[in-house]
Order: sequence, then C-alpha cells, then structure tokens
Amino acid sequence: MGSSKTASAGDGVVLPADCRMADLAGVKQALQAGLAAGALSVDGGAVERVDTAALQLLLAARRDAAKASVAFTWLGASDALRDAAALTGLAQTLELPAAMPA
Repeated sequence: MGSSKTASAGDGVVLPADCRMADLAGVKQALQAGLAAGALSVDGGAVERVDTAALQLLLAARRDAAKASVAFTWLGASDALRDAAALTGLAQTLELPAAMPA
C-alpha cells in the first residue's frame, strides 16, 4: 500500500511521488473533481515514479477537458514524469511544461 497522497485543493491536483497503478484511485477522483469544477490544474513536480496507467489517466483527463472546453494547466512536471512521457511518445500529447533551468 502506498503512503503517498493526492491533494486536490485550490492549487489544483498534486500528483503523488509514487504515481503508479496502486495510487491512481485518488488521482482519478481529484482529476474528475477538477473537470467538474470547470478548470483543471495538475502539479506533477513531485512525481518520482510513474507508470503507463498513470500516463493514460492523465491523457484521458486532458482529452476530457478539451472535449468539455475545460482549461487544463500544468503547474509543474518532474524529470521522471517528462522522461516517462517521452519514452511512451506522450510528451507532446500531454503538453508537459519544459524543464526548469537549474
């Protein structure tokens, strides 16, 4: 069982450090709440591990937002999230933000 938490506050959906299948129920609920609220902001800056199931969930949320004319904004994306998206060919589709300069 994962010890990570998914926050869904005024600052948007904060993805957990371990963003894999075991922790996706909370992520899915938070994404759905953001869609229902009419604006969806996602912070993936703390993600250390991510699997294809999580990437598929994020892609589905992005597409659902586009269909519903709901704004989808990335507040951040970790190197791990960007690398996984690039490896699966989803980096452009997810429109992840560029890496922050050191």
